Amino acid sequence: MDHYDSQQTNDYMQPEEDWDRDLLLDPAWEKQQRKTFTAWCNSHLRKAGTQIENIEEDFRDGLKLMLLLEVISGERLAKPERGKMRVHKISNVNKALDFIASKGVKLVSIGAEEIVDGNVKMTLGMIWTIILRFAIQDISVEETSAKEGLLLWCQRKTAPYKNVNIQNFHISWKDGLGFCALIHRHRPELIDYGKLRKDDPLTNLNTAFDVAEKYLDIPKMLDAEDIVGTARPDEKAIMTYVSSFYHAFSGAQKAETAANRICKVLAVNQENEQLMEDYEKLASDLLEWIRRTIDINNAWGCLEQAEKGYEEWLLNEIRRLERLDHLAEKFRQKASIHEAWTDGKEAMLRQKDYETATLSEIKALLKKHEAFESDLAAHQDRVEQIAAIAQELNELDYYDSPSVNARCQKICDQWDNLGALTQKRREALERTEKLLETIDQLYLEYAKRAAPFNNWMEGAMEDLQDTFIVHTIEEIQGLTTAHEQFKATLPDADKERLAILGIHNEVSKIVQTYHVNMAGTNPYTTITPQEINGKWEHVRQLVPRRDQALTEEHARQQHNERLRKQFAAQANVIGPWIQTKMEEIGRISIEMHGTLEDQLSHLRQYEKSIVNYKPKIDQLEGDHQLIQEALIFDNKHTNYTMEHIRVGWEQLLTTIARTINEVENQILTRDAKGISQEQMNEFRASFNHFDRDHSGTLGPEEFKACLISLGYDIGNDPQGEAEFARIMSIVDPNRLGVVTFQAFIDFMSRETADTDTADQVMASFKILAGDKNYITVDELRRELPPDQAEYCIARMAPYSGPDAVPGALDYMSFSTALYGESDL
Repeated sequence: MDHYDSQQTNDYMQPEEDWDRDLLLDPAWEKQQRKTFTAWCNSHLRKAGTQIENIEEDFRDGLKLMLLLEVISGERLAKPERGKMRVHKISNVNKALDFIASKGVKLVSIGAEEIVDGNVKMTLGMIWTIILRFAIQDISVEETSAKEGLLLWCQRKTAPYKNVNIQNFHISWKDGLGFCALIHRHRPELIDYGKLRKDDPLTNLNTAFDVAEKYLDIPKMLDAEDIVGTARPDEKAIMTYVSSFYHAFSGAQKAETAANRICKVLAVNQENEQLMEDYEKLASDLLEWIRRTIDINNAWGCLEQAEKGYEEWLLNEIRRLERLDHLAEKFRQKASIHEAWTDGKEAMLRQKDYETATLSEIKALLKKHEAFESDLAAHQDRVEQIAAIAQELNELDYYDSPSVNARCQKICDQWDNLGALTQKRREALERTEKLLETIDQLYLEYAKRAAPFNNWMEGAMEDLQDTFIVHTIEEIQGLTTAHEQFKATLPDADKERLAILGIHNEVSKIVQTYHVNMAGTNPYTTITPQEINGKWEHVRQLVPRRDQALTEEHARQQHNERLRKQFAAQANVIGPWIQTKMEEIGRISIEMHGTLEDQLSHLRQYEKSIVNYKPKIDQLEGDHQLIQEALIFDNKHTNYTMEHIRVGWEQLLTTIARTINEVENQILTRDAKGISQEQMNEFRASFNHFDRDHSGTLGPEEFKACLISLGYDIGNDPQGEAEFARIMSIVDPNRLGVVTFQAFIDFMSRETADTDTADQVMASFKILAGDKNYITVDELRRELPPDQAEYCIARMAPYSGPDAVPGALDYMSFSTALYGESDL
């Protein structure tokens, strides 16, 4: 269905997952759409006094389709054709489709012919397009329209109902509660929602559909069993059904919207009136409070005026006496607190705990001293307050002023001493911290340089003791060069070693000069100067050993290189020689210089020269043995290995022997068949002409072309194909897909022989058989060369006549198969 509704989806609705389906309708969905769309169409057609029974049949003449569009749009369409012919029906359907297109609907892949032909898929698609345009497109809820607006309307209306969660137009409606909730929300008197159960979808759906049909004028568009029995109800059917509920309740929706708007306005007015009442009450209370407060202040002012003189004298005296007692007590309290705080502080400032502290402990002591200095600075104000109180007591002629002054002086003297001791301790702590930080930095620098130098020495020792496996001069020269480069780095490495040891010596010098107490060792590394010196000495001892090992390996590789060159010098001669001989033999076997006897003589001379070359092969084998004993695995001086040479040599011997055998067979064939040398040359010329890759064989197409050139009528017609198949079965009985020159000669010699040749051959077999009607295996092997004897034995059928004996073969059938029935 995705062709006919894809465009409508884009025009009227927001995309949704799984909206467009495959071209083939699900059977359950098709059934649901038929029922729903039929009911929906009839809900409008009944207004015109008609209805449809079969949705794909009743719209075929276009008359009820045009009537449906007039009813739902309220507009008049063009006058329909009343004829019964197909052209009239197509015209009416096109008028309906044109009207739909005039409403801004783009119809995709829906044509009048498919509707007239009763195409159910296209008819359902067309009705769905009409439903979208006239029943769903104009739905709008909170700035959303069409499908999303309808879904939002459903979600808002069913939100208060338990067990209802509308998320889509398929499975969200399967339990029937969604339909019941929509009805109850607008007409609660029609359904007792509290008695419905989520696990009884059939009852729920039937209740909703029956009530809607009876009281809401919504025809029953689906069967409850169809919805419950489908894993996922058809989305279009559900949406069509739900849109009918929307339109049925649209009047109630408008009334509800108007009521909400009025309630909002009334609520604002009521809130304003309440605020005005609250304001008036608060303003009245405030005025009463102001009045009472003014009467009380006036009365109090009169009382103060009457007693002012006496009160002022009394207060002044009391204040003077209280001031003296307060100052004296305050002096004693502050002095006692300060004296308690200073107790033990001088002893603490004089201790020399920093002399044996580590850097971290020194830093901690400094932090502690900084805290003490902050505390000391805070007590500065207290000392100044004590001195100020003592001064004020003196000015007021306090009776115990001498005692106060003596105590105050002692506090001030002690305060000055604490300040001096504090400064002295700070200087000592900072000086010690600086020394320890210098040592710490030296330790850190030592560690940073000692670690990589130690790793370098360990790597160097590993490399110097590493075993090496090389196979070429270049490899050993590379190792030697690398070793020389390593030796060149040794002077700089020794300088680095001395520099690292110098850092350690500088630490020792600082410790001795400033008498710093150093507890423990370097915290940043465990590498000691002794370890560095020990490993350095080991490296120096390993260098000459490596020199000797590389020198010995270099000599061995030079010896191996001589063996490679010695082998390569011979292999580079023998390899091409074998290749050249192979090519020469190949040329001899296909060229036509001289008679077959001349070619045979020439080939035997080649065979003799090849056999005489064997000592060179043996000498190369000896050199190869030396290379294997030296464990040499590659040789850049030659592309030939001993295995290549051996294979080439064996192929050369095999090729010369096979070629000699082929020429001998050709001679035998020529003599046996009575073929002249000129015919043999002609056969060779034809064969070589079509053997373009010089493989010594012809493929089926090459062989066919060769036969055509010799005058054979084997075209591409069935008769020609049959003839060629017959010939191929003779020349390639094993179906290898190639034709050898020997097979070609055998075929051509038989084709060119006299008609009485078959009789002569059969007579010859009869002579060999001693006038019997069969011949035995032993007689064939005794009378014929081995190759031809075995050839006959392999192809002759067993003789089955009355005089047969074990091992008897039928040479007559063999002759028939060899020459064909026409020759006999």
